[in-house]
Amino acid sequence: MASLLAHAAHRHVKWIIVAIWFAAIFGSFAANLPGKFADAEQNESSSFLPGDAESTKALEISERLQGGEIAPMVIVYRRDSGLTAVDRQRIAADVRELNQQDYRATSTFELVAQSPDGKAAIVQAAITSDGESDTIIDPVEDVRDRVSDPGGGLQAKVTGPAGFSADAIKVFEGINGVLVGAAFLLVLVLLVIIYRSPIFFLIPLMAVAFAEVATRAIGFGLTEVGVTVNGQSSAILSVLVLGAGTDYALLLVARYREELLRHINRHEAMALALRTAGPAIVASGTTVIAALLCLTLAEVNGTSGLGPIGALGIAVAMISMLTLLPALLLVFGRRAFWPFIPRYAEGGGSASGETRGAWRSIGERIAVRPRRVWGGVVALLAVMALGMLNFDDGLTQGNSFRDDVEAVQGQELLSQSFPSGANAPTEIIVRDRSQVAEARRAVAEVQGVDSVTPPVESGEGGVLLNAVLRPAPFSTEAFALIDDIRAAAKRAAGPQTLVGGATAIERDLREAAGRDTRVIVPVALVVVFLILMLLLRALVAPLMLIATVILSFLAALGVGAVVFDVVFGFPGSDPSLPLFAFIFLVALGIDYNIFLMARVREETMRHGTREGMLRGLAVTGGVITSAGIVLAGVFSVLGVLPLVFLTQIGFVVAFGVLLDTFIVRSILVPALTLDIGSRIWWPSRLVEEKPAEREPAVAG
Repeated sequence: MASLLAHAAHRHVKWIIVAIWFAAIFGSFAANLPGKFADAEQNESSSFLPGDAESTKALEISERLQGGEIAPMVIVYRRDSGLTAVDRQRIAADVRELNQQDYRATSTFELVAQSPDGKAAIVQAAITSDGESDTIIDPVEDVRDRVSDPGGGLQAKVTGPAGFSADAIKVFEGINGVLVGAAFLLVLVLLVIIYRSPIFFLIPLMAVAFAEVATRAIGFGLTEVGVTVNGQSSAILSVLVLGAGTDYALLLVARYREELLRHINRHEAMALALRTAGPAIVASGTTVIAALLCLTLAEVNGTSGLGPIGALGIAVAMISMLTLLPALLLVFGRRAFWPFIPRYAEGGGSASGETRGAWRSIGERIAVRPRRVWGGVVALLAVMALGMLNFDDGLTQGNSFRDDVEAVQGQELLSQSFPSGANAPTEIIVRDRSQVAEARRAVAEVQGVDSVTPPVESGEGGVLLNAVLRPAPFSTEAFALIDDIRAAAKRAAGPQTLVGGATAIERDLREAAGRDTRVIVPVALVVVFLILMLLLRALVAPLMLIATVILSFLAALGVGAVVFDVVFGFPGSDPSLPLFAFIFLVALGIDYNIFLMARVREETMRHGTREGMLRGLAVTGGVITSAGIVLAGVFSVLGVLPLVFLTQIGFVVAFGVLLDTFIVRSILVPALTLDIGSRIWWPSRLVEEKPAEREPAVAG
């Protein structure tokens, strides 16, 4: 592998590599593949449902009965002192005006309810969607322009499933530009600080940008074969490509600079850098790819889709950093590092110089009492992990926006005068027509159900009823009612009766998310463990590394749970947060441990485990710390987006990466390795070898 990677450093090959990458990127833009990838995003919650979920089956029949994918649009009018005659005239005029527009509605706008207290009224219509974002956003925005907030004390808001979908889609459609711009700006600043050069940062940044474009171009092909991508997974993809790509760039450039001090020929220096740092980058990237591919086991389509898309992003970033980046560095030469140009000097970069410094000093302090050190760190992480007792999965579609969007405002307005569930009724599909009356009666008796409508639609698939719930449709209280409603409906009208609608969809998504966490977490652990065994050719070291990363993950999630509640005041966390945080932190945490332990093993073969650990920490400490800071910074950019879930992912992963970089990889792993000694490499031959029998160290 090392020899294969070194081919990118050939003096003629570099021009071929640059030409291929530029041609590929130009072709991607010419075919608008990145734009088509963005257009392929599916941001409706129903798109993420597993095929065997009851709400999925109910949705399919409901669409057949109603002639397409229906999104009810609800307009809530309210005056605190009571609706006046003028207000009612205004509402009637709005209804007439709206019915003159072409909104692809399956029903006309009509006044469907007035509150008993005379303070509010509901106007409703059903909008037909073909799955394209514009068919939801355009009519909702036009209606809002015509009726929202008329003034004079009369309030009017557009909500309902159509309103919530439109607000969610608008957020997702706008996040990629903001996210990528903010992330690139942050990486730019960090690279300038790290390299202390006003020029050099452009080279790794160009390689990362090309990787981002290439990933989206190839990603469009994945969407064409059925991979589900939404705005959330698209945002995470950008973070993965930018963060991982920059990390790999830092590791390769650090080794390249070392070799430039020893070799007058920059092509020779790059070839050696690729031979030494390249395999570790490949091992790291392979581990992250394998962990992400475990997500394909998820039932939630959005989570499952992130698996291949994320793995693709890591693979393209890795390939870019091992081909395009070396080629660009060779094209620009040493002058790219100006003003701190690494110049060749006889005897430059001696082994003793590389293995001294601050990180060596830290390692030597740890080596004095390693057991006391790792015991203290484990106790600290365990205390942090106790914060998980505060974890609350109360985040729903109804409270997932950090900004106060109109759909949520409309829901709150409606709840003041009507049953909250009137905003998005629960759908009941009765397959046996003779049991419709019995089903209505049984469901209406379920505690928490306000009323059940007469048949809304009927046809070959059955009869559609709507149940209005008392709790808000996107609340955990409403989700808890779905099982009771299903049980009552099936007892009354047979097991073939189906319960769906917005509340049931959200409930089934949460159920599937919980199942995904229980299944994927152990699978990912086994996969990563097997990769570590192959890489380190040992059993004890992989077990130790896996244990430290799990503890780091639990600590990060525990701190996050407390911060979300006490500091940010979030209404809760998404049920899928632990799974996403686990995959990213385990994969990325193992990432840094691979860079460290691969070098430690290399040094151990020459100097023994104790000295190998100290030397490995000394030569990798600075670059891994820089990489950790960059990756944490990139993930923290998710906090600029107006969605609670992405803010939480950004915080937990950023905090976890810093925790892993400065505590786990820098203190805990060295302390455990020094305490366990050569047994860390069991059952390999390194357990039995004595340092004195090994050849002395050779520079480089």
